[in-house]
Amino acid sequence: MIRGAHHIAISTPNLKRALSFYQDLLGFRQVSDTSWPEGTQAINAVLDLKDSAAQQIMLRGDNLCIELFEFVKPLSTPSTELPSVNTPGLTHICFDVIDIETEYQRLKDAGIHFHVPPQDFGSVKATYGRDPDGNVFELQEIISPDAPERLWD
Repeated sequence: MIRGAHHIAISTPNLKRALSFYQDLLGFRQVSDTSWPEGTQAINAVLDLKDSAAQQIMLRGDNLCIELFEFVKPLSTPSTELPSVNTPGLTHICFDVIDIETEYQRLKDAGIHFHVPPQDFGSVKATYGRDPDGNVFELQEIISPDAPERLWD
């Protein structure tokens, strides 16, 4: 039986920069920091990679963890094109916030790029932004007390 989502994983070419965004700007707290050397067969098998080596940091929020990886091997080349949200696969992570306008402005002042300011969709206000690696994230504020997507209160 699936109980719910535990974490998302993000591969980054710059762990320090990603950590600064997710920990310092978004408030996730670090709960582990590990690495594995090249030749760790169990990890290679799970990841379906050959001779991988990486550093991994797990961050925890109130109801979600974010796992950050910086691979030493195999090295990958970051795409020069930002992924589009209509590309098949996982497209974004959504962060539920209180006072979306304040959070939007705080992150914008910190240099974070957003597609547009928060938009009002009736039961929810939302906007999409990009993390330092170009991954899409959503800020949402559910403003209707009877919105079906409300998870807590």
